[in-house]
Amino acid sequence: MLQRLGRGLTFIAGSVVGGLALAFVIVALHPSLIGAGRSPPAPQRSAVGAGVPAATPAPAPREPPVLSYASAVERAAPAVVNIYTARVVTEQVNPFPFGNFGELFGNVLPMYRQRIERTLGSGVIVDKQGHIVTNYHVIANAAAIRVQLADGRVAVPHIVGVDPDTDLAVLQINLPHLPVIAFGQSNRVRVGDIVLAIGNPLGLSQTVTHGIVSATGREDLGISAFDDFIQTDAPINFGNSGGALVNSNGQLIGINTAIVAKNLGVEGIGFAIPVDMVRGVLHDIIKFGKVIRGWIGIVPEDISAVQAHQLGLAQGGVVVAYVYEGSPAQQVGLRPGDLLLELGGKRVQTAEQARVAIAQRKPGATLRVQVLRGTHKLTVTLPVKQRPT
Repeated sequence: MLQRLGRGLTFIAGSVVGGLALAFVIVALHPSLIGAGRSPPAPQRSAVGAGVPAATPAPAPREPPVLSYASAVERAAPAVVNIYTARVVTEQVNPFPFGNFGELFGNVLPMYRQRIERTLGSGVIVDKQGHIVTNYHVIANAAAIRVQLADGRVAVPHIVGVDPDTDLAVLQINLPHLPVIAFGQSNRVRVGDIVLAIGNPLGLSQTVTHGIVSATGREDLGISAFDDFIQTDAPINFGNSGGALVNSNGQLIGINTAIVAKNLGVEGIGFAIPVDMVRGVLHDIIKFGKVIRGWIGIVPEDISAVQAHQLGLAQGGVVVAYVYEGSPAQQVGLRPGDLLLELGGKRVQTAEQARVAIAQRKPGATLRVQVLRGTHKLTVTLPVKQRPT
């Protein structure tokens, strides 16, 4: 009995030793088997309280979006060109530079000399046919004009037509694949809107400045016969004339035309011709070679209540200052001193409104005019003629 029990224990011990030896060999050949089948580690305990998982790390803060007008500039700037002009200037010179010897030798015929004056300006390509809008004063009396595009191409334009009354001119170049600016609507422009001025100030091509619309409908500035300007504080310098004033979408809303009181050190007061006016001038010049405007033969003028009292008029407002002889106004009996109340059924409050209302009438149409003469209202209907040059 004891002998059989001893043999059984010997067998079990041999089996255990053999199994351990086999396991050692398997692990040596496949070490990755160590740890297989283990259960995952228990979640970490929060330092705050048992059973609460640890907080997830917060994501990195996002950078704020960059405010930029680069897209607007990319749309508009390729259509803005540099304009270089040369004009011949004749000036009188003193034949006696070291003294007025003319007094000693009697009257001396004056002497003159000519010199070339070069100026800078800007313009805007408005269609694929190569029409360019700029300021009239940029190309007035120019002996030579050269246009340089933003892509470096250069062309010599011809003048399609000019309109000194709005200080606008239309040129045309003959080049393929021209960039064209998109037109906006200036009647939707509001004070406070962001605007960009693109031009060629001081010969520095493709310069962009930005500001806001400071005012709209500026009149009586003495810049042109028909004043209806957008005022902006976007820096406009010499050479910007004829360039583009665009909105934040890159659409044309005006043609930069003037700087006020620059010699007095006043900054932030610039003016642009609204694109709605530009559109009408452009259409007429391309179609007729000039702008067709209505005319009835009166010169309206603003007067204050004090001036009206001094002149013996019933009230201030817009007075007929002059009536041209033989004009439609004279033929229907209008007189200097008549106060303009209505034109075409619309109230007239300024002389500029009166000029624009008459000019917008097409020749051949009729215009109903209401005036105050003394204490009596007078209404007449008269034919509209084409405005003389």
